[in-house]
Amino acid sequence: MTTNGDARGKRKKSPIKGLDRPAKILKHDSYPPATEIDQSLEEGIYNMDSDPEDHISLPPNPAMAANSVEWQETIEKVVRNVVSIHFCQTCSFDTDSSISSEATGFVVDAQKGYILTNRHVVGAGPFWGFCIFDNHEEVDVHPVYRDPVHDFGILRFDPKAIKYMKVEDLALRPDLAKVGVEIRVVGNDAGEKLSILSGVISRLDRNAPEYGEGYSDFNTNYIQAAAAASGGSSGSPVVNINGHAIALQAGGRSDGAATDYFLPLDRPLRALECIRNGEAVSRGTIQTQWVIKPFDECRRLGLSPDWESAIRKGFPKETGLLVAEVVLPEGPADNKLEEGDVLISVNDELLTQFARLDAILDSNVDQKINIVVQRGGNDVKVELLVGDLHAITPDRFVTVAGGSFHNLSYQQARLYAIPVKGVYVCEAAGSFRFESSDAGWLIESVDQKKTPDLDAFIEVMSKIPDRARVVVHYKHVRDLHTLNTCIVHIDRHWTDKMRMAVRNDDTGLWDFIELAGPLPAEPAVRSKAHFARLDTFGHPAAVDVIRSFVRISCALPLKIDGFPRARKVGFGIVINAEKGLVIASRSIIPFDLCDLSLTIAETIIVEAKVVFLHPIANYAVIQYDPALVDAPVKSATLAKETIKQGAPTLFMGFNQNLRPVVTPTTVTDITTVAIPSNPTAPRYRAINLDAITVDTNLSGQCSSGVLIREDGAVEALWLSYLGERTAHTQKDVEYHLGLATPTLLPVLDQIQSGVKPSLRILNVETNTVQMSQCRIMGVSESWISKVAEANSMRHQLFMVRKVDCAPAGGYDSQALQEGDIILTLNDQLITRLSELDIMYNHEYLDALIVRRGEELKLRVPTIPTVDLETSRAVIFCGVVLHAPHHAVRQQISKLHSEVYVSLRTRGSPAYQYGLGPTNFITALNDQPTPTLEKFIKEAEKVKDNEYFRLRVVTFDNVPWVCTMKKCEHYFPTVEFAKDFEGIWRKKVSGSEGDGIGGMGGVVVAEEGGEGAEEAVDG
Repeated sequence: MTTNGDARGKRKKSPIKGLDRPAKILKHDSYPPATEIDQSLEEGIYNMDSDPEDHISLPPNPAMAANSVEWQETIEKVVRNVVSIHFCQTCSFDTDSSISSEATGFVVDAQKGYILTNRHVVGAGPFWGFCIFDNHEEVDVHPVYRDPVHDFGILRFDPKAIKYMKVEDLALRPDLAKVGVEIRVVGNDAGEKLSILSGVISRLDRNAPEYGEGYSDFNTNYIQAAAAASGGSSGSPVVNINGHAIALQAGGRSDGAATDYFLPLDRPLRALECIRNGEAVSRGTIQTQWVIKPFDECRRLGLSPDWESAIRKGFPKETGLLVAEVVLPEGPADNKLEEGDVLISVNDELLTQFARLDAILDSNVDQKINIVVQRGGNDVKVELLVGDLHAITPDRFVTVAGGSFHNLSYQQARLYAIPVKGVYVCEAAGSFRFESSDAGWLIESVDQKKTPDLDAFIEVMSKIPDRARVVVHYKHVRDLHTLNTCIVHIDRHWTDKMRMAVRNDDTGLWDFIELAGPLPAEPAVRSKAHFARLDTFGHPAAVDVIRSFVRISCALPLKIDGFPRARKVGFGIVINAEKGLVIASRSIIPFDLCDLSLTIAETIIVEAKVVFLHPIANYAVIQYDPALVDAPVKSATLAKETIKQGAPTLFMGFNQNLRPVVTPTTVTDITTVAIPSNPTAPRYRAINLDAITVDTNLSGQCSSGVLIREDGAVEALWLSYLGERTAHTQKDVEYHLGLATPTLLPVLDQIQSGVKPSLRILNVETNTVQMSQCRIMGVSESWISKVAEANSMRHQLFMVRKVDCAPAGGYDSQALQEGDIILTLNDQLITRLSELDIMYNHEYLDALIVRRGEELKLRVPTIPTVDLETSRAVIFCGVVLHAPHHAVRQQISKLHSEVYVSLRTRGSPAYQYGLGPTNFITALNDQPTPTLEKFIKEAEKVKDNEYFRLRVVTFDNVPWVCTMKKCEHYFPTVEFAKDFEGIWRKKVSGSEGDGIGGMGGVVVAEEGGEGAEEAVDG
C-alpha cells in the first residue's frame, strides 16, 4: 500500500513564508513517559527564516521608564484576573490530538464566571481541566464556547468557589490596539505561575499565522509585537497601561526572535456578549478563505485604478485588500468565486477588513448576500447563500471497534481545499488502525456499502457482526487521488459498545448515547484450500514444509507487560495438524490477552487460542480448530538430533514481504547469547539461550522460518527475539536467531498429549565464563578437565549474572547468588544451556557451585512459572496497572508493591499529574496497597472529581507523592481478569461505560506504522 504520510499537501501556498510558522505556546510536558501512546505532542514548531515584515523598527519610547510606577499599579490589578489553566484534551478529535498541558486565561465576567483563552486550549473535542488564580485557589472549568475558526474559546467556573480573593474582570477594548502602543503580556509563561513581558505593537494587519497541519486560525488579521512569550502563555491577556485587554496572546516565533502574535478582540467580544445574554453565537460562512494582500499585489491580480482610488479615498489608512485564497469545492462560493479574486464590496458596502466581513456573514446566516470582486480587471458580481459555520463544525463523534469517527470538519477541508463531507477517522485505533498515519483518513465505504456521512457509517457498522472481516475503502485527506483498500477484522467483543459522544455546552461535558449493541459472531464454517507449490526451489522433501506454515495475526486489545505494539504479524509452524497445534515466537504472541487469526494456505482464516507460553525460551504454542480446515496441512517433523556448528542445512523463511524464500546454507555458530533488556520499559525477553546463526543474508531479512534437513525434518526454528529500544531512533530492535528443536521436544510432547506443562525455573540469568576466567575465580583443575571432556566444542561453565528480585519473604538461604559459578545440578555437569532444562520438573535442585573461590553444595529452590504471566490488569485514570511481570522482576532488585504502572495515555489524569510507567504504587490516601486487589478497594472509595494521594516509588527506588483527581466520566476504571477457566473477561466500573479518553474503550497507545489488517495487493 502506498504511504500517504509524506504526500504533498493540496492546499494553496500560504502567504506566510513556508518556514515562517509560529508555535502555539502551550507548555510542553516535562516528564516524558517510558511507555506512551506513541503519537507525540506536536505543536507545530518549526525553524523559520526571518520575515522582513515581522521586524518593523520603532523609535524608542521615552515614557517607558517614566511610566514604570503606573505600570506597576496596572499590573497589580490585572494579575488578579489572570488564571493558570491546567487541562487535558482527553481524546483525539478533528485537528487536535489528545494532550495534557498548561496555558493561561483571564476573567472577562466575574459575576458569571467566564474566562477567555485560546481555542487551541479549549480544543475542538472533550476537555477536562481546572484553573488556578493568583492566590493559588483552584476551581474546575468547563467550556461554554469554542469558535469554529478563530483562536479563542470561553471557559466557565463557579465564582462562589473562590473564597479568599475578590474576582474582578478585564474589560475587552479591541479599539485600543494601535501601532506603537506599549503593552504587557501577563500570563503563565514557560510553566511559571505568573510572568509579565513587555512589548510594543508593531503591526495590526498581519495575516493569521499557520501552525502546519493542525489547527490554524484564518479569515482574520493578527496583531504583531515584540514580547518573546514562551510555553504556557497561550491565552494571556495583552493589556495597555490602563489595564484594558486589547488583544489575546495566541502564538509566537520559535526561532528565538522576540515576536509574538495576538488575536484582535472584536469577535471574542461579540461572542461574550451573546453568551452573557443567553443568545446563540451565530457564525456564517461562504467556505472561502481570504488573506490580506497589499495594493501592489492586488494590482497584479487585476485591481483596477478606479477601484483602488475609491478604496484609498474611503479608507486612507489601509494598504491592502482581502483576496480569495481557497474556495472550497461544493461550497456556497464554488463556481462563483475563484482563487485570486479581489474583494471589493459586500451588500454594496466597500470592505477592507476581516472584522467587518465576519460581522456581515454572522448576521446573515441562511440568507443571501451580494458580493463584488475584481477578477483580471473586471467586476464580477455574485449572489451567495451564507451557510451556518457551526453546522460544518463537528460536535459529535462515534466510537466503534476501537476507532473514533466524525464528519469532516471545515478546518480540515480548508487545510486541504476539499469538500466539507465524508467520515473522518479522528482516532485510528482498534480495528481501524490503518497503515502509514494515525490521522487524516476518510472512510469511503465499509462492507461494500457507501458511507458518505456519519449517519450512514453508523447504519452500516450497526449491522456488522462481531469478528466479521469486511472490506474498507478509504482515502487520505492529503491524497484523494488514491483509493486504499484493506480488510478489517471487526472487534465488537473487547470494544463491544457503539457509542455516540455529543458536546453539551451547558455542562461542558460530552454526553454519551449508546447506539447499538454488538451482533454475535457468525458461526465459522469449514473451508477448502490448496498450498502453493515451491517446485522452483528444488529440494522437494524439504520445501514441502511450506504445508506446515501458517500466518499469524495477533491483535492485542490492551498493551500490558511493557509490550510496545498493539498488533503483530508473523508465521508459525504446525506441530500437530490433527490437533491444530502451532508453535511461534513470543515476539508475535507476547501474552494471552489477544485475538489470534491464522491464515492457512493463504486462503483460509481461522481463529486460534493460546495454549502455552514458555517463560524464558521465546516460544508460544497456540491451537486452532482443524475441523474448519479442508487443506493438506502437514505436521512438521522435528529433528531429535541437535544440529552441529558447520553443518549444512536449508534455510526457509518469510521475508519482509511475507513471501517464502529458500537457500542452502551452513550453521556458522551455536552460542550463548544475551538479548539486551529494555531499561525504559521492561518487557518479555528470552534468557539463558543457545542461539544458532547461519551463513546467509536472508537470515537477517526473515523473522520467521526454519532450518531443514534434506529429508524435510526441522532442525531449528528461526524466530524473532524482541530486544531493546534504541535511544536515538526510538525503534525496537528485533534479533533473528535459530532455536534447536531437540530442546523443545519434552515440553511439546506434554502439550500434544493433552497436558499443559507446569514448569519450574531457576530465577537467575546466566552468562558463559571461559576456563581461563574460571581458574581465576576458584574452579579447580579437576573440574576444568571434566568440562573439557564433557563438551569438546565449548569449554565453558555458567555464572549467575543476575538474580530476580526477592519474593515477599526474602531470598532463600540456599538460593543462588550473583557471581556463583554453576558446576553441577543434580550431579549433572552443566556445560550447555540445554542442560539447565533439568530445572523444569524439580522443586529443588542439588547444586554444586563455586562462590568466592570456594565450592559449596546447595539445595536450590526453583520457582513456579504459573504466576509469572499477567492474569489481571486495571485501567485507572489513564494508566494500566498490573502485578510486576517477569521482565520487571528480572531487572529490579527490590519489589516495592504488586501495583505496577505499565503504561499511560496522553490526555489522561495520570499524564496531567505526572504518574508515569515503571512506577510502583505503594499507598492510596495513606492506605497501603501491596496488591492490586487492595488498590482497587481503596480506589473505589475515591469519589469522582475528587483529589487523592498516591505514594509512589520509581524503578530506581526513589519514593515520591503524587496527587491526582479522578475523572470517571472520561476515564472510567476498567478491569481485565482471567476467570477460573483462564478466559479473559472485561469489567467496566459504574454506568458510564467505556469512556472516550485516550484508552477509548480498550485499545490504547498503539505504535504507528502498523496496519489494522491485511492490505490488498495492488
